[in-house]
Amino acid sequence: MNKKKLHVKTGDTVKVIAGDERGKTGRIIAVNIEKQKVTIEGLNLVTKHSKPSAKNPQGGISKVEAPIHASNVALVDAKGDTLKAGSRKNSEGKTERYSKKTGEVI
Repeated sequence: MNKKKLHVKTGDTVKVIAGDERGKTGRIIAVNIEKQKVTIEGLNLVTKHSKPSAKNPQGGISKVEAPIHASNVALVDAKGDTLKAGSRKNSEGKTERYSKKTGEVI
């Protein structure tokens, strides 16, 4: 079994580096590994139309976050700088992510 892997995970703060939302930052709320897409809180909003139903008798139009391809986002540290992240084993043998630039654990 081939296990696909992305450079970001849920809860990471990222900066969009390509597309209509270029330059904006946000927190990842969902990751789809099979399609290699991430959903970012408050970014890439699309309009969804809903028909009236038993749950929503009014129907209406709502704004929903749409996924962005993972290659179009870059990991951001606390200062707001984009960074390259690497992984290494810590003293207990667990894998941890760290900034290649500063050496700090992410």
